[in-house]
Amino acid sequence: MNDSGIIIAVLIHIVLPIAGFIPFVLITKKMKKQDVEKRPTIDLFFIFVNYGGLLFIILTELFWKWSGMASLGLFYLVLVAPIIMGIIAYRNYKNRKISEYHNVIYKLGLSYCVLVPILVFTIRRFL
Repeated sequence: MNDSGIIIAVLIHIVLPIAGFIPFVLITKKMKKQDVEKRPTIDLFFIFVNYGGLLFIILTELFWKWSGMASLGLFYLVLVAPIIMGIIAYRNYKNRKISEYHNVIYKLGLSYCVLVPILVFTIRRFL
């Protein structure tokens, strides 16, 4: 593996997860500081995991080598994550007026459930 391969691997597999975890922590601290009612911390965590996973898969496909782990991640993101995101959207639908955080989490959960099937259909159609 050459130097650029090591840099790409470090960026995708180490920097990207850290870069996603830091905003998650900052947002949860901000929600706590603002004393948001019924803080959706677990829902927010899954939002970051699933959208971060999509970014992870895209970057892996574009700049790294596809692997069995990438295939398992893609399997999760296409088959399991839409169910989780649908549950998140459903749970936050009733609470979306509590705070802007609830509203955004509701919209992100719903958009994932719509976005992923469209992407899978579109990609499959052109391959």
